[in-house]
Amino acid sequence: MDSNLNKVEKILNDFYNNYDEDSRLIRDKAHMVEYITTTKYIEKYLKNGDRILEIGAGTGRYSLNYAEKGYRVDAVELVNKNLDILKNKITDKMNINAIQGNCIDLNMYADNTFDITLVLGPLYHLYDDEDINKAISEALRLTKKGGKIFLAYITDDAVVLSYGLRKGNMKRLKELCDENWNVKKIPEEIFATYKVKDFDKLIDKYNVKKLATIATDGISANMQEYINKLDDEEFGIYVNYHLKNCKRKDLIGYSNHILAIVEKK
Repeated sequence: MDSNLNKVEKILNDFYNNYDEDSRLIRDKAHMVEYITTTKYIEKYLKNGDRILEIGAGTGRYSLNYAEKGYRVDAVELVNKNLDILKNKITDKMNINAIQGNCIDLNMYADNTFDITLVLGPLYHLYDDEDINKAISEALRLTKKGGKIFLAYITDDAVVLSYGLRKGNMKRLKELCDENWNVKKIPEEIFATYKVKDFDKLIDKYNVKKLATIATDGISANMQEYINKLDDEEFGIYVNYHLKNCKRKDLIGYSNHILAIVEKK
């Protein structure tokens, strides 16, 4: 691993050592929206007997869920703390192999091995075009023809709303953006972001069929104080609204997280 990748790995280990990734998707109602939406769309394409690879599995929220349901799962995670938490949750009944690895080099796996490939975190932490291309290319290489790849990313505009407006950092945000308000990809800032139109152009470079673009949390992150006040019945109504509208092109840009679903040709 070259010095730049060593630097990034250290930055990410330092960050996640002080961050509760394990509870992120279930912390409260607002955060649960992303998990509810993502699993809904994974399960739309998931078939009995499918083999699943999760690249950047974090603490295993998705991998463990599908292993518990009887699927054969391989989970790859870079960050030591996250991987340890994941491994400690594996039971004898689960058919899951959890290993440490880097999304840009997964040569431990053969071509065309997996039916479903989840890339639900690595693109948050890739900062140059070469590494982004390697990560997407590796995910495609490992997926069978006709298999589905789920690529999650964070949006520029959500950073403006959340970090800039809600958290009072507009002056700092201006320094982090270019003149067109594209957020610069800087390892020390932890998260790399995209505009939806730019990510769509990026995916056009690969031999895939686009299936869907989903706003997995929609406005939930930036309206969390209101969503978290909802009782269970009201929250169910809100989730129904969200799921009916999470593919609307006129709304998806302000979602914190986007899920691009593609099929390998």
